[in-house]
Amino acid sequence: MKLPFTWPPKPPRDILGIRFAVNVFIATIIVWYALAHIADTNPIWAIASMVAASDPQVNEAARMFRSRLINVLVGCAVGLTFLIVGGPAEWMLPLALAVTVLLSSYVIHIQTMWRQAPITAAIVIAAGLSTHSRLTGIEHGLHKVAEVLFGCLVGLLVSWLMSKVWPIRQPADFKGP
Repeated sequence: MKLPFTWPPKPPRDILGIRFAVNVFIATIIVWYALAHIADTNPIWAIASMVAASDPQVNEAARMFRSRLINVLVGCAVGLTFLIVGGPAEWMLPLALAVTVLLSSYVIHIQTMWRQAPITAAIVIAAGLSTHSRLTGIEHGLHKVAEVLFGCLVGLLVSWLMSKVWPIRQPADFKGP
């Protein structure tokens, strides 16, 4: 029986995976400390967003950050609109998510991270559903969106900083994009 991986593992030929691990390690410490110890909030949404917006190649991290930022803002706007207009009603969730997917797919046209828009709308609306309050839902929803944006920003900044401190050299045969 042949295993789908080699054992013992061979050292990596490139350092992208190692560099990504270092980026995520550093950014997780920053996000966790800032949100859990300073802001006294659960940083899990921010950490997930930080990982999604991080990349060992800063150009890719910037592209992911931009895509995620736009889709988060679309999802937040739709979620808030449905929460304000319809209130914290369960039937609003599937309708808002469908509208968000349509907007993200056919109006915004940024396929990278396009699933982030309905996820963000769900976060905002779920905040209203869990508290049974329009105003508290808006407050909690905006708080969660701010955490997501903070995580994305930390992921991008750590990627940029690491590209300055530890540049990745292109192979000699690299022709460029």
